[in-house]
Amino acid sequence: MEHAETRTKDRKQSGITITLALAMLLASLGTSIANIALPALAEAFSAPFAEVQAVVVSYLAALTVAVVIAGRLGDNHGTKPMLLAGLGLFFVGSLVCGLAQNLWSLICARALQGIGAAFLMTLSMALMRQTAGEASVGRAMGLLGTVSALGTALGPTLGGVLVPATGWRGIFWVQLPLAAIAFFLAFAMLPNDAGKGNTSSASLRSVLTLALLPNLLVNLLVATVMMTTLVVGPFYLGLGLGLKETMVGFLMAIGPVISIFSGIPSGRLVDAWGSNRVLATGLALMAAGAFLLAFLPNTIGVVGYVLSIIVLTPGYQLFQAANNTAALADVPTDRRGTVSGLLGLSRNIGLIGGASVMGAVFALGVGTQDIAHAAPAAIAIGMQLAFLLAGAMITVAIGTNVIARRSERASLLATADQPTQES
Repeated sequence: MEHAETRTKDRKQSGITITLALAMLLASLGTSIANIALPALAEAFSAPFAEVQAVVVSYLAALTVAVVIAGRLGDNHGTKPMLLAGLGLFFVGSLVCGLAQNLWSLICARALQGIGAAFLMTLSMALMRQTAGEASVGRAMGLLGTVSALGTALGPTLGGVLVPATGWRGIFWVQLPLAAIAFFLAFAMLPNDAGKGNTSSASLRSVLTLALLPNLLVNLLVATVMMTTLVVGPFYLGLGLGLKETMVGFLMAIGPVISIFSGIPSGRLVDAWGSNRVLATGLALMAAGAFLLAFLPNTIGVVGYVLSIIVLTPGYQLFQAANNTAALADVPTDRRGTVSGLLGLSRNIGLIGGASVMGAVFALGVGTQDIAHAAPAAIAIGMQLAFLLAGAMITVAIGTNVIARRSERASLLATADQPTQES
């Protein structure tokens, strides 16, 4: 009898996990699948690249703005109904994208899709933490990290197949059945929760402990560094080392592939070692990888770049699994949506900072805004400057984490000693 109940419980948890993984896959797929269609969109709408680029930016901007709101709504009205609402928004946004007759209606539809994606990313994490057993929380968070990396890596590949075969509309049509399947799975598989009513400012402030605020700050710094690899890497490989586009694409895929295979093992380490040790290990690997990127590629070329990425990327996955687990560890159930939203917000701000600020630092090192015509030596200097700063940022993140953990321990000791002092 007990074995039958265990099997039933395991099957139910598997269904929940598959549902939440599909929701996360959809949201991350949406962030990257449109990039490959930008030339086709420019031709279809006879629009300049700056306008067509808004198809990508509108999704990311809406996602960034909506993540905290999605988390609060999940806490107030229940994570399951709000996830279903997010899937509905994502479905409608994808449908309108596929039917768009002009560029600006497509941009607006992408923003709607991005709002839906904010619900999927934020509430999938909150629900995974809510439903996973205490012994397997790290593995659950690691799985979401793997799926997120898979969706981001799959987007350009899938788009590259669909655009020539179906035109640019195909990249949005393909998301419709996936969103519909995710909706029905969520309706059938996820546990019901009613929400806890409106969250007051005072209750929200009580959740924002000192430890959660470095989690958020460190998350921002780490995301900035990871975006730096995506922004600076192609310029260095293509212009600095003179590689062809096919080889650049292959080398840029190494990081996402490592992320896919290292996510779940990272989560298992969190379950075995605890989040603090794994987080510290991940940050140490990231710092080493960033400083290696500053020096090794300029010394031994492509091999140096690959070796640096092999060090950096597992560090990032270790950090992600540990940081998400730690951030949600002591948060009340009715506040996990809000905290998941704050994690998403800090990550997205970091991604935007990596694309803008670190891109400007790279250009400063190159010595010109006309990077396409810069000399390979100048590209190498820009690469070095950007990753020296990236390494310094991760060093700051390590220091911030150490200070936060010491403060947390001191606070716990003070609380434990208080009854003795009163007696």
